[in-house]
Amino acid sequence: MSLLHLSRRPLKDAGINVSFEFFPPASQAMEKTLWNSVARLAPLGPSFVSVTYGAGGSTRERTHATISRLVKQTDLEVAAHLTCVGSPREEVDAVIRQYWAAGVRHFVALRGDPPTGPGTAFEGHADGYRNGAELVAGLKAFADFEITVSAYPEKHPDSPDFATDIDMLKRKVDNGATRAITQFFFDNDVFEAYVERVRRAGIYIPIVPGIAPVHDFAKIARFAGKCGTHVPDWLAERFEGLEADPDTSALVASAVAAEQVMDLVGRGFSDFHFYTMNRAELVFAICHLLGLRGMDSAPDTTPIAA
Repeated sequence: MSLLHLSRRPLKDAGINVSFEFFPPASQAMEKTLWNSVARLAPLGPSFVSVTYGAGGSTRERTHATISRLVKQTDLEVAAHLTCVGSPREEVDAVIRQYWAAGVRHFVALRGDPPTGPGTAFEGHADGYRNGAELVAGLKAFADFEITVSAYPEKHPDSPDFATDIDMLKRKVDNGATRAITQFFFDNDVFEAYVERVRRAGIYIPIVPGIAPVHDFAKIARFAGKCGTHVPDWLAERFEGLEADPDTSALVASAVAAEQVMDLVGRGFSDFHFYTMNRAELVFAICHLLGLRGMDSAPDTTPIAA
């Protein structure tokens, strides 16, 4: 089945814009899930979709194959994640050239987590880009890409303070970044205060809140601890006792994420980036609750052949 019918069609509610993050599949079953998720979410007309990047050989090739197919078989705007951790500049620049040849004109430029995982000590490659700001400069030296970067409402775990963290964001912007997507968060007051800090620092690019639907509360709580995201007590209470009840947990997760986004809309924010985990149902439900409708009332979810 071709993906050519999947278009960036305008939403009925033009006031809210969404984008979706996917990751490259590691198995045939996961590949089927990914492409069914793309088919389900594409009719919502995302402003772009992004695909995460793995620095290692086979993972990198899966990422490139996924991005190439999205570029060739859909008219979605596709953003390729790119990290510089553990790689010399020459190797990163070769990947940039490869994506350029594939038709990619939008990057999500990230330093990347240490190979030992989030929350562990980072050591840059001696001959590599040392951080996200240098990577942005390298991308801009190659071509006038659209460049999205990361932002951290609760500051990056490696930053000693907010001033240092926001200074890094400013360096990314000065080097050519055009948008920032935040690490996921659950406290909207924290996000709003962060945006105010950023604006006072003279940074005026869009700061897009990253929304993580809670597919598995225990897992996301563990990950949040590693990346410095606070998990409020009220959120834990929402999922208490649902460890063996995935159906109810999914319903609660939809309500929690929709409530969070609706509150942000009420505060004047209109762009949202969803970390989908390649699972369309929960994200689609949240978007539906927000009033987002695609042109197709019943999207085709037939398995897509590779």
